[in-house]
Amino acid sequence: MQQFIRRACIAALLAAGSLSNANAQKALTWDEVRARFEANNPTLLADKVSIDESKAQEITAYLRPNPQLTLSTDGTQIAPYKGVWAPFRGTSETPSLSYLHERQRKRELRLESAQKGTLIAQSTHADLERTLLFDLRGAFVSTLQAKVVLQLTKDNLAYYDNVLDISRTRYSVGDIAQIDLDRLELQRVQYESDVQSAEVNLRTAKIQLLTLLNDRTPIEQFDVAGPFDFTDQLLPRDEFRKIALDTRPDLKAALESVDKAQTDHKLAVANGSTDPILSAWYTHNSSNNNPFGINTLGVSVSIPLRIFDRNQGEKLRTQLDIDRNEKLTGAAQALVYSDVDSAYAVVNSNVILLQPYKAKYLQQAVRVRDTVFFAYQHGGASLVDFLNAQSEYRTVELSYVNLIGSYLTAAAQLNLAVGREVLQ
Repeated sequence: MQQFIRRACIAALLAAGSLSNANAQKALTWDEVRARFEANNPTLLADKVSIDESKAQEITAYLRPNPQLTLSTDGTQIAPYKGVWAPFRGTSETPSLSYLHERQRKRELRLESAQKGTLIAQSTHADLERTLLFDLRGAFVSTLQAKVVLQLTKDNLAYYDNVLDISRTRYSVGDIAQIDLDRLELQRVQYESDVQSAEVNLRTAKIQLLTLLNDRTPIEQFDVAGPFDFTDQLLPRDEFRKIALDTRPDLKAALESVDKAQTDHKLAVANGSTDPILSAWYTHNSSNNNPFGINTLGVSVSIPLRIFDRNQGEKLRTQLDIDRNEKLTGAAQALVYSDVDSAYAVVNSNVILLQPYKAKYLQQAVRVRDTVFFAYQHGGASLVDFLNAQSEYRTVELSYVNLIGSYLTAAAQLNLAVGREVLQ
């Protein structure tokens, strides 16, 4: 019986281990998160349909006018002819075919305008993707930052538990008073609270990221990984400006809108021209007195006289639309400069703050904490001094982590301003 229980326990442990491995999921890198986002985000996928809709409008724009088929009859008798009822004896049949001939390249200009509309739709979609990627990058950075903060709080708690173990040993030999030990143990609540807050923040960040990915993976099985650090190697600001002017999809859309407005004006001018209607018909009239006129053919040309309506209003509107889009392009270009300059200033400011932290402040905080703790152990420092040193260490470490998070967020803002990833 004991052997059976032992085997059952071993089998249960193995099953639990295999289930844990099955539920575990590889941490996703930024490139993998971005690929999932582009494949699954409903907002992005819905907007992508607008490009296909615009391409469908190209088909409509290039269609030729439909010909018109007319069937008419005349001469049907409504009374007997010479005492004989023959209602269709004198009926004539006339089928006719007419076609509107478009001049001044109207069809080609409609297609050109629709194609430029498709280019605008593509640039607008790229601009939406640029904005959503910034949100995605922010959620990704928040998750990485929450993971680092959680690990930091756990390390601090483990360090403080070690301090408590040593302090309890000192108390047992009468080296410190009960009140000092109580104060040390009460301080542990803050470390526990830090861990719990960090765990909640990590779950919240993962939820936001999963929402953008349209992913229903349980939070416990979802994880991301990536570098949580900064680089102090920045290109000059003018280089980022040049990249933005070549890359920003909203600026491309503005320039393409000017081009489309010019085409629309050409189309408005063409629509003011006259389009003739060409017609041809065949007539069969068996009652014709002319034996050679029973079957006849005819043609005609109908030319509308554009005396009053020459599409003047549309010509003026499209001309004004060119000027409006040119002004909007200037505003878009100014916005590009403003976005790049602002984002660059924030990134540069974060780099300036992070450099001394990495060079000396972190090491100083550790050194001060360990030195004061050593002195406290040997009676060379008070409990207040030790608690203050420990608090300063936590503040410096957390400030450094938050500064890196701010740097990565600012880098994402710079990527958004430039229009593509220039900083990781």
